[in-house]
Amino acid sequence: MIDGTQDEDDDTASEMDMDNYADDFKVAAKTKRKPYDVEYESLSQRSVEKLMQRDVEHICGIFGVEADTANLLLRHTKWNKEKLIENYMDNATAVLVAAGVTLPDAPTPSRTHSIASSSQSQSAARRPATRSKLLGLGSSSKSSAKSSSPPKPISRTPSKKADEAFVCQICFNDAPGLQTLALDCEHAFCTECWLDYATSKIRDESEHTVRCMAEGCALVAPDTFLRDILLGSVPATGEQQAREKTWQRLQELFVRHFVACNSHLKFCPYPSCTNTVSCPSAASKSSLITVVPTVSCGARGIGVQDSAASMSSSQQFVNGLGLKGKEHKFCFGCQVESDHRPVICSVARMWLKKCRDDSETANWIKSNTKECSQCQSTIEKNGGCNHMTCKKCKHEFCWVCMGPWSEHGTAWYSCNRYDEKTGVDARDAQSKSRASLERYLHYYNRWANHEQSAKLALDLYAKTEKKMEEMQITSALTWIEVQFMKKAVEEVDKCRMTLKWTYAMAYYLYRGNEKDLFEDNQRDLEKAVEDLSELLESPIEADNIPALRQQVTNKTVYVQKRNEIVLEDTAVGFLDGRWRWNVSVDGFDDPEDQ
Repeated sequence: MIDGTQDEDDDTASEMDMDNYADDFKVAAKTKRKPYDVEYESLSQRSVEKLMQRDVEHICGIFGVEADTANLLLRHTKWNKEKLIENYMDNATAVLVAAGVTLPDAPTPSRTHSIASSSQSQSAARRPATRSKLLGLGSSSKSSAKSSSPPKPISRTPSKKADEAFVCQICFNDAPGLQTLALDCEHAFCTECWLDYATSKIRDESEHTVRCMAEGCALVAPDTFLRDILLGSVPATGEQQAREKTWQRLQELFVRHFVACNSHLKFCPYPSCTNTVSCPSAASKSSLITVVPTVSCGARGIGVQDSAASMSSSQQFVNGLGLKGKEHKFCFGCQVESDHRPVICSVARMWLKKCRDDSETANWIKSNTKECSQCQSTIEKNGGCNHMTCKKCKHEFCWVCMGPWSEHGTAWYSCNRYDEKTGVDARDAQSKSRASLERYLHYYNRWANHEQSAKLALDLYAKTEKKMEEMQITSALTWIEVQFMKKAVEEVDKCRMTLKWTYAMAYYLYRGNEKDLFEDNQRDLEKAVEDLSELLESPIEADNIPALRQQVTNKTVYVQKRNEIVLEDTAVGFLDGRWRWNVSVDGFDDPEDQ
C-alpha cells in the first residue's frame, strides 16, 4: 500500500541512517590548548610581504604619497605607523629629510588645497617622492620614474652635447656616450658604478638602505630605482641570474628589517629557513614570567641550500629513507634556539651562562685543588711534598689527610694518619666548602648527559630505520605498521630535551615541597624514557616482533603522558605563582623575602 506519507517515512529512515554514520562525517573538534602551549601563527616570506604592503598602503592613503616614499618613511621610523603619522603631521619636511626622501633645501610639500590651483599642481605638491634620473653624457634631462607605474627598462640615450665631457667620479670613466644615473640630488654616476655599489651593499654588507654615492649626500635610493638598476636591462644569462638573486636578497633584507622592528614577529633561526612566526602573547617581557613560548615555523629538516656534501652519512641515510628532519621548534622569547620547556627564558639564560663560565672550571677545581681548613682558600699543589702552607693565613697542614702538620712529625712524603680528630674535622670542613661545587656538578653532568643523547638522535634514527626494514623482511608487517618505532624515537628525543632542562630548573628551585614533587615527576619521566630507550636498542627477533610492537607502543604512550604531566604541572605552577627560586629572578620574589 502506498500513501502520501511514504516519502516522509523514507526521509526519516534516511536521516536515521545518516545519524548512524554521523561520526564518520564530523570534523574533529579543535583540541583544547594545553597550559604549556602558546598561540602563534607561522608566516611565509610572502605573507610577511603582504603585511608590509598593507602598512605601505595605509601610509599612502593618509599622506597621499607614492609607495616608494611610504616605504622609506616606514623604514626610517622602524615601521612604527603611529610615530610616523605624529611626526609627519608635526613637521613633514623634517621627516622627509631625515628619511632620505628629499634634500634639506627641498621645499616643504604643500598640503593645502587652493581653489585657484589646478588639480595637477595639487597632485605634485602632495607627492614628495624621490625620483631616479637617467642622464646621458652631460644631459640635463630630468625624466622621473613613478613608483606607482610598473618597472620599465631604463632608456639610455647618448648626450646631445658632444662638447660636454662627463667623467664618473667613482671609476673616472669618460668614454663617449657613457650612461649615467642620478637621484634627485643630481649626483650622476655611471650605471656600472651604481650596479656594483648596490650589489656590494646588498650582497656583501646585507644593507637594505642604499644611499647616494656622493660624499655627504644622505638621499636614499627608492625601491624602483634599485629595481631598475638590477633588473632594468637584459644582460647575459649568467649575469641576469646573479642580478635576480641580488634583488631577491634585497627583498629578504626588507622582510628581516620589518620582522626585527615588530616585537610580535620573529624569524626562524634555522639555517636557510625564511619563515616567520607571529606570537603576540609572548611579545612583552612580563608575559615571559608565566609562559615558555615554544613555537614552530612549520618547516622541517635542513634548508634547501645545504648540499649533500655538508651532511653526515647518518643525515643522508635518514633523509634518503623517509625519516625527515626534526620540526623547526624554537623559543620565541629568547635567543635559545631550541625548546627549553619547562624552564622560563630568564632562568634558561642564567643556566647557560653559568655552564659556559663554570663547567670546565668546576671540573678542574674538583680534580686539582683543595681548600685550606682554616680560611677555605683554594690551593693547588705544585710540588711533591705533602707539607702545605697556605699563603693567605699561613696555616700548615697535610695535603693527604688535611690535618695540622704539627701532628705528622717527619712524615714528609707519606701520611698514614686518618682517624685523628683534627684530620676528620678538616676533611669535614672541606666537604662543606665543596658542597656547592658538588651540587652544581650533579645537575650539570645530568644536563650534559641528556644534551649528548639528543645530539646522537640522528644515529638513533638511522638504527631505527634499519630495524624497521628488518621487521618488514622478517614479518608480515607493512611499512605503515612498523611506524611505531619511528614514533617511539621521536618521543624519546622530545622527552630527553624536556629532561635536560628539568635539571636546569631544579638547580635554581628553592628547596621545599614544590621541588620535591617536581623531582618526583622528573624521576618518573626519566625512568620511563630509559625503559623505552632500552626497548629500542633491543635486538630484533622474528618470534618476538608482535610482543615488541605491543611493548614499544604501550611504553611510548606512557612516556608521552609522563612528559605532558611534567610540562603541564610546571606551566600551571608558573601561572599560579607556585615556584620559588634560590637566586634572584626578574618578576619573582627575592630569596631573602621568601
